[in-house]
Amino acid sequence: MTAHPTRIFVLTGAGISAESGLGTFRDVGGIWAKFDPSRLATPEAFARDPDTVQAFYNARRQNLLAAEPNPAHRALARLEAGLAARGGRLTLVTQNIDDLHERAGHREVLHMHGELLKARCASCESVVEARADLSTANACAACGRTGRMRPHVVWFGEIPFHLDEIEERLMAADLFVAIGTSGAVYPAAGLVGAARRARIATREINLEPSDNAHLFDEVDYGRASEAVPRWVEGVLGG
Repeated sequence: MTAHPTRIFVLTGAGISAESGLGTFRDVGGIWAKFDPSRLATPEAFARDPDTVQAFYNARRQNLLAAEPNPAHRALARLEAGLAARGGRLTLVTQNIDDLHERAGHREVLHMHGELLKARCASCESVVEARADLSTANACAACGRTGRMRPHVVWFGEIPFHLDEIEERLMAADLFVAIGTSGAVYPAAGLVGAARRARIATREINLEPSDNAHLFDEVDYGRASEAVPRWVEGVLGG
């Protein structure tokens, strides 16, 4: 690992929020093992049966509102502040649609898969905060159309957000760290390969090896709530 990294790029996945009570997706017993994504997480599903899609995301939204950040989220917030105090920078990119990083104290988070506590109009693309349940009765405040407010999340078949900025930030980093990711969802899973090609040091922190664990220079397996604070203290104390 880079001895004293000052420009760290962190990618987080569902594994960092699992200890806060939010379900993972691709593991045995995960969300997509229980539900068919083609019926709940595609533009076609929303067009075909918006009430069922809204009910699924309403339940996830209420689950999120009842959750709290865990020590891994709070440790990364400390890292952000600690690097800034040294003149460095933490880029935090998350595949998660929860707001636990922000509630832990993060000032800047790039949500490549969107945000559950926001809604977007499928007609005019206006984005608003949405902490209450959504339904086909909701009208867009910008264009006035009803039945078009959808969760502001990236569904299967859609392009993730912030891709150009993510690539730019990654190429400016001296350390890439993936935390709680499966290594199976692209384009996020391709970031470690891009980092290696740019000769950026790489580290995986995960409960168990990801699908692309062989691409990392260093690995640390264990509970995120223990492994992430331990790593952060090593960086800030180094």
